[in-house]
Amino acid sequence: MSGGTSEQSARDEMRAYATELADALPPYASPGGARIRLGVNIAHHDDTAADLEGYARPLWGLAPLAAGGGDFAHWDVWARGLAAGTDPGHPEYWGAPEGIDQRTVESAALGFALALAPDKLWDPLGSAEKDRAGAWLTRFIEARTPDNNWNFFPVMVSLGLDRVGYAHDRAARHARLDRLETYALADGWYGDGPTEQRDYYIPWAMHFYGLIYAALAGVEDAARTARFRDRAGEFARGFRHWFADDGSAVPYGRSLIYRFAQGSFWGALAYAGSDALPAGEVKGLLMRHVRWWRDRSATTSPGGLLSIGYGYPQPAVAEQYNGPASPYWAMKAFLPLALPADAPFWTADEQPLPADLPATLVQPPAGAVLLRSGGDVTLLSGRQHNTWARGGPAKYAKFAYSTRFGFSLPAGELGLVHGAYDSVLAVSDDAGDEPVHFRVRETCEAPAATGEQTGTDQVTEEGTVRSTWRPWPDVEITTWLTAAAPWHLRTHRIRTGRALHTAEGGFAVDREGEGTRREETAGRALAVSAAGDLSGLLDLGTPGAQPRAGQVVDVLPGTNVLARRTALPTLLAQLPPGEHWLRCAVLGAGPAQAAAWQEEPPAARI
Repeated sequence: MSGGTSEQSARDEMRAYATELADALPPYASPGGARIRLGVNIAHHDDTAADLEGYARPLWGLAPLAAGGGDFAHWDVWARGLAAGTDPGHPEYWGAPEGIDQRTVESAALGFALALAPDKLWDPLGSAEKDRAGAWLTRFIEARTPDNNWNFFPVMVSLGLDRVGYAHDRAARHARLDRLETYALADGWYGDGPTEQRDYYIPWAMHFYGLIYAALAGVEDAARTARFRDRAGEFARGFRHWFADDGSAVPYGRSLIYRFAQGSFWGALAYAGSDALPAGEVKGLLMRHVRWWRDRSATTSPGGLLSIGYGYPQPAVAEQYNGPASPYWAMKAFLPLALPADAPFWTADEQPLPADLPATLVQPPAGAVLLRSGGDVTLLSGRQHNTWARGGPAKYAKFAYSTRFGFSLPAGELGLVHGAYDSVLAVSDDAGDEPVHFRVRETCEAPAATGEQTGTDQVTEEGTVRSTWRPWPDVEITTWLTAAAPWHLRTHRIRTGRALHTAEGGFAVDREGEGTRREETAGRALAVSAAGDLSGLLDLGTPGAQPRAGQVVDVLPGTNVLARRTALPTLLAQLPPGEHWLRCAVLGAGPAQAAAWQEEPPAARI
């Protein structure tokens, strides 16, 4: 899916990619079409729900394809499947929702598909089949949901039932929408419920569904749809900072196996007719993103199925709710295919991001600082945490997340090689000189970003996020992260009642190929890939203290989300009980900016 410049080529590219992904699925469909099984289900929901996921999630792309006049040769499988899956007497019946149920998640895709393409799914059914399908879907209007983005799923079902004229309780939908609006925060952000969760679920769920509702509900709920559009427009101006010049997005948070769902917000913004950003800029953001993913052949199997993983098949990235078909939420990125060929999104020329975007952007609702340098993006994280999702501390509570270097997930708990401790300060209270049990930041207390104040401790340095964390009750660590493009600065105040070993990691670098390079000296650790990507840490010192020792650790393979085998520059020190300050400058750069390592690093500011 190489780049194109005309509106027709971009539309054809997206149609071709959506069709390519969907064409790989029918061989895995059950005889009745209701269940598409793409592998062994290891999610916490039952196998029937996982098979429904395989049926439903492709509809996020297939329905827009059909609504925009695109061709797909296998609609008969999905129409047949809807009839079978909603028939209690059929062996492929999907079952009814019980409690908080994965079926509720997948029902949203069916409602959405009925709203956009009823001629493909609903019209082919007989009257008795329609009655059964409608009755099955209405159960989800009142289904039990967590207090988060799940409240949008019954709304999507309601929109579909509206389109096909099936009677249901529309008041319940408005109660859900009222609750969803209570999650709104500043700068167009939402929380994913009344929680600290602020990640890609905001653009690819909260805003995505809200913009679909704005497009489909129209004047019937004009005040609410205007609010949804206004919040999305405000959010768009900040969210574009999460995308690098090449189209990649910052790998951060849970559900990374959904891949190019990261960019689905841009298509939803266009679908809802928002003019918050120029159409060409929105088009460029989405098309570059989809192409970036399309060019990574390692994300699909030889048979064309999307794999569990991020940059390559990597089951460790998955959460406990991810089944074999979960990655097909990526199909949300194809929503603009529902727009006609003469829509502004398609007729506009693709535009790059504005050249005058600031190098640093503070996003207090997310507790993040976005650092832009050399076309890459680094997110400094000081607020988010998630101890429920598998690998949650690594996905949320590391210090930095990079479009160029990604981040790493631990492969085990014993030592630096297993821990893959990139962009963290790992601490151990093991006795002796060879510690093996480390702890890292898992939750963030008293978070603040530039200009915010908590108690008497104010963050005053521009582009800084701060948080406090406690690996043991008698160890308190306050960490300040400051953008200093192309570097970032880290400062840690450690108050400890026990002796500690510390290991502070930079970014993990691809160690494959000839020409890799590393440096391990007092106060310095550096790793350079064969392609010239550079990751290094410089200890900025503390009066009276020896510089930390530099070491490059070859961590276990399959830990980093982008590179399969990596080397990790690390600074090491031992600390006695008492108060200590650790400071370092961290550089992660591509070949064009690697020379910054030879220049004077920024000075410590805290």
